[in-house]
Amino acid sequence: MAATVYILNGPNLNLLGQREPEIYGRDTLADVEARCRRIAERAGLELVFRQSNAEHELVDWIQEGRKSAGLIINGAGFSYHSVAILDALKTCECPVIEVHISNIHRRDEDWRADSLLTAATKGMITGLGVHGYELALAHIVRLTEDQ
Repeated sequence: MAATVYILNGPNLNLLGQREPEIYGRDTLADVEARCRRIAERAGLELVFRQSNAEHELVDWIQEGRKSAGLIINGAGFSYHSVAILDALKTCECPVIEVHISNIHRRDEDWRADSLLTAATKGMITGLGVHGYELALAHIVRLTEDQ
């Protein structure tokens, strides 16, 4: 049985490619998933790729994936206020990588730079567009190869 990596996406990312393309680009979440699936398949990993606008669903999926090979999360709007998601991430026994499509430290809204989720992650990729997902997955692939 292949090791599994979870990629979880928070609110409004179902509209990726349509919502504020000048900030988030024109790629859709389906485009991101397809690229990540190719990387996972080449590495012999299973991939669980999900999106929800509901906080409780993300908490359930984090708990489901907490013992996986790795978990990548773009908490989107939940990144800035969800203690429930932070607490769920703290239960993870696997590496957790936080991804943000835009550079949260250069946005006009100062509050965007303060992600609560960072306290429970191994690292963060921010500002590299949707390519950040692929970089996060490549890091987890490397960790699985090193084991």
